[in-house]
Amino acid sequence: MNPFTYARATDAADAVRLASTTQAKYLGGGTNLVDLMRETIERPASLVDVTGLPSTIEERADGSLLIGAAVRNTALAEHRAVRTRYPVLSRAILAGASAQIRNMATVGGNILQRTRCAYFYDAEGSRCNKREPGQGCDAIDGHNRTHAILGASPACVATHPSDMGVALAALDAVVHLQGARGTRTLPLTEFHRLPGDQPELETELEPGELITAVELPALQLAAHSTYRKVRDRASYAFALVSVAAALEVEGGTVKDVRLVLGGVAHKPWRAWKAEAALRGGPATEQAFRTAAEAELADAVPLRDNAFKIELAQRTMVAVLGDLAARTARGDM
Repeated sequence: MNPFTYARATDAADAVRLASTTQAKYLGGGTNLVDLMRETIERPASLVDVTGLPSTIEERADGSLLIGAAVRNTALAEHRAVRTRYPVLSRAILAGASAQIRNMATVGGNILQRTRCAYFYDAEGSRCNKREPGQGCDAIDGHNRTHAILGASPACVATHPSDMGVALAALDAVVHLQGARGTRTLPLTEFHRLPGDQPELETELEPGELITAVELPALQLAAHSTYRKVRDRASYAFALVSVAAALEVEGGTVKDVRLVLGGVAHKPWRAWKAEAALRGGPATEQAFRTAAEAELADAVPLRDNAFKIELAQRTMVAVLGDLAARTARGDM
């Protein structure tokens, strides 16, 4: 591990000031960053500890929630308003990691966690454009069973590992940021970048910019939501495919819907095409299958992961069917 300095921020403005002086990284729970530092993949000259920043969940008068970036994953999953009004988020967090990790990990850090691609972590033996731009990508012709089928590029086929991020994208979440130029907000769906020819640039964050909070709007159909994660083993593992969905059905017709895929792209993949195909149409299995096929029509599989296309389609159909049936029974 390379030497680095350490400073503890007193508030967001102090954190931004400290991060502007050196090549710094913000330290929350450290469940991803510290591992990357041990592997010498991340080499910050300075760590700015932001765990002392507000870790509150504010229920606003308009029905929205403002979640501090330092809120621990466990606290968010267990919050009454999250469990009742945004169940997809609680279920995604519980599917994402063990209790020990959830107790440490923060909301801001979860959104920013980096890919678990084995070639990215193999600093000594593998080429990776994300780790070292221009080096090449060994995953493309290597063992790529877990890699991307949507939004990838010749430079990178890695996937984003966050379960929470998939749920947040389905909830129209907005990320609150603070940097040297002031504050701003950004929809979660626009926060992460696709790889293009610069896979090392993973988000739209400006240098030294800090996530201060995540806002969940008052979204009526969010109460009718769920998360399903398909993985190689029942214990904690990263998703081969996951689906976050919210569905509102009225008189057998889809009034509104949100669909996001995880494990298939460089970012949480909002299924805009499937949503558009479903709205105003019948809430039937055939309609769900047609919408899923439309979303995956542009998928480009690698040698080992073509199975993800059918897996994603079937999971979308199953999740939507389950939500529709539960809504019809009045279970939600």
